[in-house]
Amino acid sequence: MGANDRKEAEQAMVGNYTAMELDQQEQDGLTDPTIKGQLKQLFWHGGSVYDAWFSCASNQVAQVLLTLPYSFSQLGMTSGVVLQVFYGLLGSWTAYLISCLYVEYRSRKEKENVNFKNHVIQWFEVLDGLLGPYWKAAGLAFNCIFLLFGSVIQLIACGSNIYYINDHLDKRTWTYIFGACCSVTVFIPSFHNYRIWSFLGLGMTTYTAWYMTIAAALHGQVPHVQHSAPSKLVLYFTGATNILYTFGGHAVTVEIMHAMWKPRKFKYIYLFATLYVFTLTLPSASTMYWAFGDQLLDHGNAFSLLPKSRARDAGVVLMLIHQFITFGFACTPLYFVWEKLIGVHTAKSILLRAVVRIPVILPIWFLAIIFPFFGPINSAVGALLVTFTVYIIPALAHMATYRTTFARENAVEKPPVWMRSWTAMYLLNTFVVVWTLVVGLGFGGWASIVNFIRQIDQFGLFAKCYQCPPRRH
Repeated sequence: MGANDRKEAEQAMVGNYTAMELDQQEQDGLTDPTIKGQLKQLFWHGGSVYDAWFSCASNQVAQVLLTLPYSFSQLGMTSGVVLQVFYGLLGSWTAYLISCLYVEYRSRKEKENVNFKNHVIQWFEVLDGLLGPYWKAAGLAFNCIFLLFGSVIQLIACGSNIYYINDHLDKRTWTYIFGACCSVTVFIPSFHNYRIWSFLGLGMTTYTAWYMTIAAALHGQVPHVQHSAPSKLVLYFTGATNILYTFGGHAVTVEIMHAMWKPRKFKYIYLFATLYVFTLTLPSASTMYWAFGDQLLDHGNAFSLLPKSRARDAGVVLMLIHQFITFGFACTPLYFVWEKLIGVHTAKSILLRAVVRIPVILPIWFLAIIFPFFGPINSAVGALLVTFTVYIIPALAHMATYRTTFARENAVEKPPVWMRSWTAMYLLNTFVVVWTLVVGLGFGGWASIVNFIRQIDQFGLFAKCYQCPPRRH
């Protein structure tokens, strides 16, 4: 195939892809001129670049916002800031890789006249289409387990947060209640329908982050405050893997892309979302650590150290609502997998799909009751699951997909302008894999498991009220 032939083939591929996007808009009723149609588009049926940005940013800063001060108390101020920036940029790079692979997969399928109407493309399908069944199995396993525990973490966070407003019920009982509340997410069909929720969710975490920053600054340093971190390797790498987990929202990246009207515009959205997230996480975590120091080592939830006030209660309520939204973000891909397994994914009945999704909620609910460890479970999930889902598999998959000269020459997405060559991409991807295996999975996995076992030994399974302060009388 000559250079001109390859160029024409690539242009035809891109042309078909663009046409399909426009067809999908019409299929979804986005051109409905009626008032009902306009309201539906405004509040319910999102798919723009801005919707994707809100979804990515909102999904990154959920309950982890409350555990980052705890991580700073394990890492120290300098390491806390450096690792946030490092993993934020690293995560943005692998999200870019995932977006390239999605576009490559979808373009190839469209050349085969595959129709994705009523079908949501997921990461394991991208891996299967590009690299085969073994990659599909790895992607499916790691993604599903990660999303399962990501949902578990949201329920634990709900029970932990509401306790600081109303301690008449213990955290375990609150977790039961919020498990029932979060089950209503079965009625949200897809990521198209998170438009208003993503917007509100990011506003809620923005308020909470700046409340924490201002409240800690006004509170000032506690008497005889100590900043001894880093003091132990176990604590250091536990905190590092919690930060690695912070920027690991990639398990829903493909679903967010697929919900876009023009998915090819996703490439740098995750980076811009991460830059905004830095404005929330860095000030709040560093100011909390400055004010409370080593006290945070025994407080996985930052709310527990801030004095009770209307502003704090507002932050708790807003985080509860946001955790409901994030629970939906984490659970929705699991709903899709389950629907495909039992053969109802393409059904048009929202009620039918909602009913068959209910079994997905039950193991999540149960696990949240067994392991109510807020900060430690973040670190364990980060070391054992996020390392593969977010960093290792995307980097390896990108290298494997474009390992041949033919694949590189016909790639829909070429290396970015600032990188210029495939060799540079391979070197960066190799660094991501090696670093994550050694530091994230190796040291981080060891530290997180040791810390997690200590929590079980100290509090036991099915702990009724993990790290509860003395009850008011």
